[in-house]
Amino acid sequence: MQNEKQRYLFWLKILLTIAALTLGVIYFKQILAFVREGFSIISPFLIGALIAFILNLPMRSIEKHLFGKAKGKFWLKIKRPVSIVLSIVFICGLLTLLAFAVIPQVVETAEMIPDKVSAFWYSTLEWLEALLAKYPKETEMVMVELNKLSEIKVDWQALIIQVKDFFFTGFGGSFIKNIFSITGKIGGGIFNAVIAIIFSIYILAQKEKLCMQGKRIMSAFLSEKAYRKTAKVISVLMTNTSNFIAGQCIEAVILGLLTMIAMAIFKFDYILLVGVLVAFTALIPVVGGFIGCGIGAFLFLIDNPVTALWFVVLFIVVQQIEGNLIYPYVVGNTVGLPSMWILAAITVGGSVMGISGMLFFIPLFSTAYMLLRDEVNERNGRKAWTEAALKEKIKAHDDEEDIKKKQNKLFALFKKKDRVVKSDKNKNGKSTNTVGEEKEK
Repeated sequence: MQNEKQRYLFWLKILLTIAALTLGVIYFKQILAFVREGFSIISPFLIGALIAFILNLPMRSIEKHLFGKAKGKFWLKIKRPVSIVLSIVFICGLLTLLAFAVIPQVVETAEMIPDKVSAFWYSTLEWLEALLAKYPKETEMVMVELNKLSEIKVDWQALIIQVKDFFFTGFGGSFIKNIFSITGKIGGGIFNAVIAIIFSIYILAQKEKLCMQGKRIMSAFLSEKAYRKTAKVISVLMTNTSNFIAGQCIEAVILGLLTMIAMAIFKFDYILLVGVLVAFTALIPVVGGFIGCGIGAFLFLIDNPVTALWFVVLFIVVQQIEGNLIYPYVVGNTVGLPSMWILAAITVGGSVMGISGMLFFIPLFSTAYMLLRDEVNERNGRKAWTEAALKEKIKAHDDEEDIKKKQNKLFALFKKKDRVVKSDKNKNGKSTNTVGEEKEK
């Protein structure tokens, strides 16, 4: 009866699993939309947690060096608020300093772009004229095709009506809606940013208390085994997130400095602007530095396409040196995740939550990867130990069998020798008796 019940539960679990997978495949788009909506709701809190992680780095240093030897209730009471304020001032001051250093160059470059674009346009036209003059036959063929296009009759009245309908009914009718939608998104973004900052300050102010409350809640509702596993997952996730943020910041600074040094050596323009731009975009893993490289190449392309090409080559060389020689020794493998899975994490996180998803999914994937790796190693270790123990047991059993066989052979040999000796004794005894009888006779 008990076996039948267990068998029934086993098949029921299999059927429920198959049904869940089938529904997941059928309603994949709806489930993905639901997941996106859920992440959009909790995104301010996730961003707040990331801000708390970033602010926690200078805050720990400030508490250690500024209030490390402080004693008394007053100093213990003001230690955390002062450390939080100083951390915020430090981060904001660093961003302000970079902004004041970069903004003048950005403004100057923006003012020069129209003139450079027009010069680039005229130089391109001159190049085309020279190219057409060099190949007159091909130019004639192109002109023939253009004349054919010019002979095509266009109903300008119908075209004007279509354009008018598009602007006044299509575009114009939805213009006000678009304005309200954009305004709502900007307002929602500001509101989410404020919520994220406030949430990060709460986390920093009460991180020990929140940690203790979380442990008590898990201890109350989970078994001891589940509690230990959950605590391990959270600990690994927090460590990976902290290491990832610190590692990305250090890597971005190193890549930006190396780019500026290389540009200064080869006498490129926009050194500070491009270096800071590369450093900021390098905070996005894998693809961030190349985004900064693309923007910098566009600035050089307006002046001279050859300079833009040399800048791209220079950046690739710098990026390879930083990624293969400097970063592994300075930062190390902070997240412990192979490049293939980092790219997968960026793709999935970016499609679900945008840039914040790219930053959050890497430590999430890293945690899952490390836990799976540890579990696989543990299971393989147990399996290897079991197989080794079984082999030793079989070997010992074989040795015992060999010993028994050898003993049996020895015993058989001893018995055979005993029989031979006895038979010899018997023969000798009989022969002696026969000789005695003959003498008596």
